[in-house]
Amino acid sequence: MKALVTGAAAGLGSALTNSLVSDGGSVVAIDRDALSGGEKIAPLVADLSDRASVDALLPRIVAAGPYDFVVHNAGISATGPFEQIPEEAYRRLLTLNAETPMVMTAALLRAGSLARGAHLVFISSLSHATGYPGGAVYAASKDALAVYAKSIRAEMRRRGIHVMTVFPGPLRTGHAERHAPPGARAERRMEPPELARRIIRAAHRRRRVLYPGPQARIGRVAGFLAPGLTTRFMRRNIFEKLDRTVY
Repeated sequence: MKALVTGAAAGLGSALTNSLVSDGGSVVAIDRDALSGGEKIAPLVADLSDRASVDALLPRIVAAGPYDFVVHNAGISATGPFEQIPEEAYRRLLTLNAETPMVMTAALLRAGSLARGAHLVFISSLSHATGYPGGAVYAASKDALAVYAKSIRAEMRRRGIHVMTVFPGPLRTGHAERHAPPGARAERRMEPPELARRIIRAAHRRRRVLYPGPQARIGRVAGFLAPGLTTRFMRRNIFEKLDRTVY
């Protein structure tokens, strides 16, 4: 099995890469930070928040295919009062979180670099169900990705390609810690290796969506049944506790 993972240097991307290799696969691993290669890992360095860097990367990932498993995992956030975050930070966030996965998917499809029966996985966010006061543009970008995945699912199924969208809550990663309000309890967050295992298992079962773990499932139900109350809860427990702007 050949896989492609973005944002592979740390956190969930690293865990996914390691899990796929442990399962006998080989991985084309993309990140803006250098990765260690090996017999089963082919590292590619690119800034996926920069469209010129993405365009230069596309021929290389196409040539390395076809792929049986693609995970659009790379993502960045920006937290704090909306108006205090520079426009450039938002531009890079929207490029990385939403535009790049769409551009890469289209390039792979045009080149026939997705094998029949391949899994195409998009990492969205639990904010899709609950909203994210203090991280509005991040939430918007992840919503865009979720709607894109939903919109291409039927056509991809006709081509023999499985599409799954993942809506995780906070993970126990450096990125989550950086954007969390003071006092957030990291021990309640899911560990990346556990989420990686759940994603791979759910993909092989051809699930369409995955809300991994009790917190994500509760958040989904609460957001559906009581959206106003859920948003107020998120505002009180995240936005009102933020003591800095991070981007």
